[in-house]
Order: sequence, then structure tokens, then C-alpha cells
Amino acid sequence: MKKVIFTMMLFVLVATLAACGGSDGESKGNADNDKSVKLGGTAGPYSDMLKTAIQPALEEKGYKVEIVEFSDYIQPNVALNDGSIDANLFQHSIYIENFSKENDMELSGLITVPTAPMGIYSNKYKSIEDVKDGATITIPNDPVNAARTFLILQDQGLIELDPNAEPLTVSEKDIKTNAKNLVFQPIEAGQLPRSVDSADLAAVPGNFALAADMNLLDALILENMPDRYRNLVAVTTANKDSQLAKDLVDIVEAPEFEEIIDAEFEGFGKPEWMANR
Repeated sequence: MKKVIFTMMLFVLVATLAACGGSDGESKGNADNDKSVKLGGTAGPYSDMLKTAIQPALEEKGYKVEIVEFSDYIQPNVALNDGSIDANLFQHSIYIENFSKENDMELSGLITVPTAPMGIYSNKYKSIEDVKDGATITIPNDPVNAARTFLILQDQGLIELDPNAEPLTVSEKDIKTNAKNLVFQPIEAGQLPRSVDSADLAAVPGNFALAADMNLLDALILENMPDRYRNLVAVTTANKDSQLAKDLVDIVEAPEFEEIIDAEFEGFGKPEWMANR
């Protein structure tokens, strides 16, 4: 009798474990099919771009989307790397490459998007031709954005750079001629919008200009931005071939995305793939 009771109890235990196993498998299947995603961006134009041009299109594809805003340029990649968010939009390819290398992360860009260009602003001059000899110009004190400034000034004929210098890393020491004897004043990028009132000229990156409620089209000149300086949608390298990654690329490549950019993001420079199609 005891043997029969033991056998019946063993059967019940096995059946219970099997049922639990079936429940776990079902839960995992639901997780695999879950289309809830979190997209991260820095507060300002790029979180706005996520909200207005990407989130609605993802929701049409059946995703449930949450936008997470960050106040610095470090946490969006940390959150992407640890899985707190599924994709982000705030950085260009040079930044993500350096950040990934320095922090031992595997992050990849998917596609470049229209980006707010750097501009040369002035409350003193109405055009770049009016710039006087010895004019002061505030520039970003970080090497990447400083290089962008020097390339803009060369494009306008105000300086001439060493032709052997690497364009993406040129610095003041690479200036061979300075036609207007410009005086360069490097400062923190976040302070550049306020410097428009004190300096003759100010080189202000687009994101900082917009954060300060400046109109991009008020710049004397806007940067002819190389694509490596344009912001991109990024994911972890492990997810670069995921369905979400494919859907994000499809959305950015769609004509509807460009129409929103034209209507809502005036002055943003378009990447080559978009401008030339």
C-alpha cells in the first residue's frame, strides 16, 4: 500500500513540474514576441526627432515605445550597453567609435539622420564678408568640434589649413594662413551661445544653439557637415541585425521621415544618402 501511495505522489510531482515547465516556456515565448521598446536621446532636438518622426512609425508597426531622455552624452550609451534601452539617437560615428573603444563596449550605428549643423553666429557682423581684421571668435574647446570650426573657416576662405593635416583632427597649429588675423578663444561648448554677445564671432554647434533657442538660420554661415559628424541611430552590435534594427532603418529611409524633417527641423543638414536620392 505504501508503495502505491509513493508511486501516486511521484506521479503528481512529475505532473506538477511538467506543468510549471510548460508555463515557463509560454512566458518566454511571450517575451520573445514582446514589441515593447525604449529609445534614448539627449533632451532637445534628437529626443524630439524620436518622438515626432520615429516613435509614431514604430507604433504603426505594432511596437509599444517609450522615449527616455538623458542630460549628458555618457548615460545614453551606458544604458544602451546594459540593456536599459534598445536604441539611442544623440551621437555621431566618431563619438560612438571612440566611446566604445574607451569603455570596452560593442555599440554600432545603424543609419545617419539629418543633424543640426554648427554655425558661425555674430551680433556684430551681418555677413562673413564684413569680418574685420583681428576679430575675435569663440570656438569649442574640445578637439572634435574645434576641428569642425576650422574646416568651416577654411571653406569661407578665412584661414588656410595644412593640406597634409587630418581633416577630422585639425587644430590651430595646422593653420598656415589667417587672412583676417582671427583671434581664437576656446571655451566650453555649452557657453558658446552666450558668447555671441561678447565675441565678434562664435562657432556654436547646432545642438547647443537649439538648446539656447537660437535659430539655425540666423547663422552667418552653416557648416557643410561631413557625414561622420552627423548623428545616427545606434544599437548594440549584437542587435544590429535584429528586427527592431531593420525597422528603424526602414523608418528613417522612408519618404515620410524626410517630410517630417523638412517641416519640423528647419536648417538641419541631410546626410548624403538622403540628399542624393
